[in-house]
Amino acid sequence: MDKRFRRRGTVWAGRGAELTRRTTFPFLLVVALLAASLSLKLPEAASRAIRSLAITFFLIQLGVWGNELIKIWLTRVAEKRRSEGDNAAVTTFASLGLLFRIVLWTVVVLLILQNLGVNVTAMLAGVGIIGLAVGFAAQSILADLFAFLAIVVDKPFLIGDFIANPSFSGTVERIGLRTTRIRSLSGEEIVIANSELLRSWIRDYARIKERWVSFTFAVSYETPAEKLAAVPAIVKEVVESVPKARFDRAHFKEYGEFGLIFEAAFFVESPSFREFMDARHAVNLGLRQRLEQEGIQFAFPVRRVLLERRGNDGG
Repeated sequence: MDKRFRRRGTVWAGRGAELTRRTTFPFLLVVALLAASLSLKLPEAASRAIRSLAITFFLIQLGVWGNELIKIWLTRVAEKRRSEGDNAAVTTFASLGLLFRIVLWTVVVLLILQNLGVNVTAMLAGVGIIGLAVGFAAQSILADLFAFLAIVVDKPFLIGDFIANPSFSGTVERIGLRTTRIRSLSGEEIVIANSELLRSWIRDYARIKERWVSFTFAVSYETPAEKLAAVPAIVKEVVESVPKARFDRAHFKEYGEFGLIFEAAFFVESPSFREFMDARHAVNLGLRQRLEQEGIQFAFPVRRVLLERRGNDGG
């Protein structure tokens, strides 16, 4: 049957082939046993046992098929979203897949117990009471689970994002039901509870479109006024000569203790930290070269001590 599905070459044929591969041998054996029992005259107890066994294996097989269908659907959706560049949806569906499987197998187990004659209603009531007690005893676990749902729904970060908070920074490798695993810059894996992760602020550097740079520098007090007036234009010229750098502003900010302080700012039109640092390097180097060409000196800490000499007045 698997080969027949594959020969057809359609999407549904491929899915049919996957499902036939997931059909278990015990299920086929029980189906054969049930078919044989229908043609035989067996005691009522034996017939009931065979029917119950067949239904049990059929429900298990339904769970296996359902699990495979969830996998096929999630894979198809993830590939489509990934091709559209929607990484947020990929992360969401990958996380929801585990929840769908939990719900599926919970329903299968309940149906099997009901088929075996267990009073499922009474059992669920008892489980509810036990669940309340367990909930009080496992508040931290429940907090992590709810935090996982918050991450899946709100998407503060995605797998592959570089994030940072007051305690650590690194790349998100896995978002689990209880913990999130992060690979730090130094190489070690950081495992942190979801509730603890969401308790503080998080910087997501993967969502940066451009970076803003603000810096100050000081020139000597001996710099003439006409050259001071030309400094903002020099800064603009230097910034605009650097690839992916966009000039924002440059001003004579204040009189400092050791020099005349200028403040400047520009944008780096790239989320890459390496390109951000390359742009800063190029601007700093270019600014120094241009100021030297104009004869403008950077200020450096100088302390002048004036000694006043008084005549000998007998004091």
